[in-house]
Amino acid sequence: MSANLALQKALRAVMVGRAELVALVPAASILDRNARPTPSPSIILGETQELDGGFANGGSVQIVHTLHLWKEEVSLAGVRAIGWQIRQALRAGRVALEGGFVLAGWTSTARYIRDPDGVTSHGIVTVTATLTGGGL
Repeated sequence: MSANLALQKALRAVMVGRAELVALVPAASILDRNARPTPSPSIILGETQELDGGFANGGSVQIVHTLHLWKEEVSLAGVRAIGWQIRQALRAGRVALEGGFVLAGWTSTARYIRDPDGVTSHGIVTVTATLTGGGL
């Protein structure tokens, strides 16, 4: 298993495991898909970028993973609430990763925008994680 996929699975597990988040977005609407329309509300596990962390200390990789938040609403309040709960879930502690990978740490940023369709709000949470182990 790649570090990228191990992180994606861990992110979904963290989100599904937070009751406050699942109250806003059902677990069945936290998806890895590339199709529209998306359920409203939903969290779409999005794009990733992998950055080599070097091999001097046994190897590491930094992964930047985007989560897209969607909700039909007249304001940005709903996606802001979803984004806040995602970030709280990430702060809750360490997670287990598959494939022998170890999460050295992660940070997140969020931004909220209006979709051009005029009825949908869009949030983007970017998670930057450093992973070690797993044969890196």
